[in-house]
Amino acid sequence: MNTQVDSRPYQEATARLPLIRSFLEARYTRTFFAHRALTHHLYRGVFPTFDEAQASIPAANTSGYDNTESAELYRERTRRVFINDYPMMYWLGRFFADGAHTVFDIGGHIGIAYYAYQKYLAYPAGLRWTVMDVPAVNAAGERWAKEHDPAGRLHFAGEVAKASGVDVLFAAGSLQYLRYSLVEALQAMERRPRFLLLNSVPVHMRESYFTVQNIGTACCPYRVTAEREFLGGLSSLGYELQDRWENPQRSCMIPFHPERSLDRYFGFAFRSIQS
Repeated sequence: MNTQVDSRPYQEATARLPLIRSFLEARYTRTFFAHRALTHHLYRGVFPTFDEAQASIPAANTSGYDNTESAELYRERTRRVFINDYPMMYWLGRFFADGAHTVFDIGGHIGIAYYAYQKYLAYPAGLRWTVMDVPAVNAAGERWAKEHDPAGRLHFAGEVAKASGVDVLFAAGSLQYLRYSLVEALQAMERRPRFLLLNSVPVHMRESYFTVQNIGTACCPYRVTAEREFLGGLSSLGYELQDRWENPQRSCMIPFHPERSLDRYFGFAFRSIQS
């Protein structure tokens, strides 16, 4: 669970007191970049592009997941599921029953969903589950798989283009870290996946933007997408929404930007009507 810090003291700083707000913003900036706790994430700023969010991160701070410390996170999640995993397992089981046997897992770390879900789902014969992540995480995943995946069903890739032609494109809390959007990735594929299974997606009801997230080990540009842009883009590619659910356990509270903060995330299941 991503426990959030109470940011209300910062949210209450108003434009009526610009000097006080400026002081509070500067103090929060120092707190944000000094943050090292793994128990909760912090967010800072609103930016129109990935590059501008990236440029706001000081060179002294580690940026992104491609580092040894970040690669060692989440081991406990290979052994358990959380309440927001259940819609994903339900729909993945449905897709397996419909003949799916290849999964491309964007940002799946060392294969945490692959390991955790096999306790609850009957994986199909010939399953090939491919995780796409950054080099440091992929290397950690390959080492872990040597001891924990005797069936040899788990594989690793470094680019999203490898998802062309797979049955299920799976992304659980990872789309927000990509420089490109999901629609852009799908548009570039020669053969698009039959199914999309997406969880913990930060969706704003009106606007698209980036913020910066501090995960304790690093700072990362973080994408938030407008609802109409997200759903409309996938619909234009021939994907039909099968299900949608809310995850109120996740939130994105951006101090000084209450209108851009999110009190819940969303999950989605799509089926291609062109396959």
